[in-house]
Amino acid sequence: WLRRCTHYLFIVVVAVNSTLLTINTGDYIFYTDWAWTSYTVFSIGNILMISVGATYYLLFTGVPGTASYYGLIMQVYTWVAKGAWFALGYPYDFIVTPMWIPSCMLLDLAYWASKKNKHSLILFGGVLVGMSFPLFNMVNLLTVADPLETAFKYPRPTLPPYMTPIEPQVGKFYNSPVALGAGTGSVLAVTFTALGAKLNTWTYRWMAA
Repeated sequence: WLRRCTHYLFIVVVAVNSTLLTINTGDYIFYTDWAWTSYTVFSIGNILMISVGATYYLLFTGVPGTASYYGLIMQVYTWVAKGAWFALGYPYDFIVTPMWIPSCMLLDLAYWASKKNKHSLILFGGVLVGMSFPLFNMVNLLTVADPLETAFKYPRPTLPPYMTPIEPQVGKFYNSPVALGAGTGSVLAVTFTALGAKLNTWTYRWMAA
């Protein structure tokens, strides 16, 4: 029972944190000069949520398909966050909900295709998640109406000076957020996935003590 309680607590904590991340992404992404930088940073943050949480959950059960189920949990939580923004009077496309499920499916596929090999999951699954998540998310971002117009229409009273909506600067490193997010993500996600796998070991040891 202790193992089960710890496991469910972990799922809830990650799901809530992913919701908070989504709210922050929606807030920052609309200040266009910083949008691409924010996109890259939050891609990495969300990759962390997927890699650690889904790997932990997948190895906890040992059943391919569990990561996709975990992605569905996060998707529902973030849809609720999107609804909360809408209820506050913001336009429906103000919040960009991360695309959790496709990357989680790739994690499941890596685990299943390698016949439940943990190290293949960490290496191949991690790279697949890191490279795919910014790509899936960018499709989402393209559906947003006009970020700059939205930023002016819905100013944030507590914005620091560097977040003031201005015309986007050309030629900065954040002009290719998908490439930057996928590049950094594919490297970092392997470490994140390894952490998710290690969490299982630590949790079991703690509960066995």
